[in-house]
Amino acid sequence: MAVNEDCKHYVMQSTSRGEKVERCKLGANEPLPFACPEGCLFYEPRGIATTGWAQT
Repeated sequence: MAVNEDCKHYVMQSTSRGEKVERCKLGANEPLPFACPEGCLFYEPRGIATTGWAQT
């Protein structure tokens, strides 16, 4: 399964130890390993306003 990184519900954050944490805001994902379900009913394309921003 793949991860829909372009979905507005997908969140990826880095911890202070440099670990990558991925999650779905709606909890529709497969937890381990993190993956979006094929043909996810909750998929919504991310708007242009939120792409390319990084939080530090």
